[in-house]
Amino acid sequence: MSDSQAIHNNTAMHRYEAPVGDQLALAAYTRSGDTITFTHTEVPAEFEGKGIGSALAHFALSDARAQGLRVVAHCSFIAAYITRHPEFQDLAA
Repeated sequence: MSDSQAIHNNTAMHRYEAPVGDQLALAAYTRSGDTITFTHTEVPAEFEGKGIGSALAHFALSDARAQGLRVVAHCSFIAAYITRHPEFQDLAA
């Protein structure tokens, strides 16, 4: 995915979404006060390895920062993304 503008926060469903073809990649979360907890990231199998999960993580973490939220990464993908990208490590609760 080269266009992160398609990624959006679906607050009603508590997930960041990225349309890919006729499917949906997502990063699910819960919110409590000033903390967002990422619980699961899912990318359709045929789109794995194409940077969609990373684009979702980057967008979601950037949005969390813009909202002044602390991040808890119960999702192993988001946790690994934070580890690999030091610019987001300060968000960890």
